[in-house]
Amino acid sequence: MKHIFTKLTVLSLLLSGGYAAEDKPNILFIFADDHSYEAIRAFGHLDIDTPNLDKLVERGASFTHAYNMGAWHGAVCVASRTMLTTGRSVWNAGMLEQDMGREVEQGHMWAQQMKAAGYKTYFTGKWHVRAKPEDYFDVAKGRRGGMLPTTPMSGIGYNRPRDEADYEAGWKPWDKTQKGYWDKDGKHASELVGDYGVEFLEQAAKEDQPFFMHLAFNAPHDPRQAPREYVDMYPLERIQIPENYLIEYPYKDAIGCGKGLRDEALAPFPRTEYAVKVNRQEYFAIITHMDHQIGRILEALEKSGKGDNTYIFFTADHGLGCGRHGLIGKQNMYDHSVRAPFLAVGPGIKPGSKFEIPIYLQDVMPTTLELAEQPVPDYVEFKSLLPLLKGKTKHYPAMYSSYQHQQRMVSKDGWKLIYYPAIGKTRLYNLKADPFEKTDLAGNPEYAVKITELEAAMAQLQKQYNDPLDFDNPKESWNAYREAAGMNKKKTSKKKSH
Repeated sequence: MKHIFTKLTVLSLLLSGGYAAEDKPNILFIFADDHSYEAIRAFGHLDIDTPNLDKLVERGASFTHAYNMGAWHGAVCVASRTMLTTGRSVWNAGMLEQDMGREVEQGHMWAQQMKAAGYKTYFTGKWHVRAKPEDYFDVAKGRRGGMLPTTPMSGIGYNRPRDEADYEAGWKPWDKTQKGYWDKDGKHASELVGDYGVEFLEQAAKEDQPFFMHLAFNAPHDPRQAPREYVDMYPLERIQIPENYLIEYPYKDAIGCGKGLRDEALAPFPRTEYAVKVNRQEYFAIITHMDHQIGRILEALEKSGKGDNTYIFFTADHGLGCGRHGLIGKQNMYDHSVRAPFLAVGPGIKPGSKFEIPIYLQDVMPTTLELAEQPVPDYVEFKSLLPLLKGKTKHYPAMYSSYQHQQRMVSKDGWKLIYYPAIGKTRLYNLKADPFEKTDLAGNPEYAVKITELEAAMAQLQKQYNDPLDFDNPKESWNAYREAAGMNKKKTSKKKSH
């Protein structure tokens, strides 16, 4: 039965009424952190080496416009992961953050739903959600938090140098004494995810029960540390300054992206080309190093004999500025930060296929539930991607994202409107003509009708997703939301961390 099953199309079986429990497809979910949609070589955007991710692009489907819906504080990773594991949209997820235990008790978490479908559930790597994965995964090993342990460097931590002399006097990505990604035995955190992933698959090879693996890398989140040979692959003369590089984003303080935001303080103000090149050098190096670990995991999957009956999903919690628009972090509404790569490989998925239909990266949750023949609960607000893989062309009418009370975004039909409530500033971009969002059209009266159309779409999405923000009273409405969500009880440091 199993030998025959591997030759069949799972999507066809779903359409025809399902399959036996022991033949349910395995799910391998690989999750990166701060990985921009551009940073896979096969997509042709950047000069970066990602041979194993390139193979996944060749083997399956690429969703080119996968969005994150935003965040209620500087830790955008927390918001993205809370949405991912609960299925709730951003502001509903924010109301849950302080009391995730209740979600666990009610069996609402993604892994619990997969377990109810008959899956053995595995987790390793970065978690950064308040509920502990040990409480509801069958196996949870090597859990790490959002920020890796550090030693004091240059005042605030892992900031990068203004110039070459500054670099020579500072820390180096391969220096294992600086902790961060390097554990006490000199092992890199990405290598540990690779080790544990291989170990899980070797055990799974001996079992008949289908598995759901959630492998979460801290990479390429800062501190962007990697072995020296990976950094040496990217000499600074290989690194290009981004097309939309700015020395300073003009509205950085009004949108919460000034010197008080830890992510933005990772490079000097104003930005220098040297600092941005070093940031990007180390970003590319840690991605290539992570790609090597992904290759080890994929090789172990094939050796397990389970590869033909496994769906592989790769995405990230969001993207990263890394010098674009004068921004280093992800707390902004530009595509480099709100979009992540999204790859899907498995039975019935056409190799080399590409979908430009916008999705949310959290759509992976209901997609896997549908593959597992587990009913998608009513509280899940995201949509399965299987209808798109089967040929449908309708998904979301428009995409929405947000950041605290300072930024809102709507993207529809190749246009994007960004609004900054604190200063009443609107920005408008034609994404088809201007994919790097360099030309703000909001001041051109020719586009007044387009702005009105997008403002109406934004208002509708704000209502749909329970956005608490009143544009006429942004601070007051924001503080009321924080109070209702229990966030004001939380102690915060001077520097906003992610």
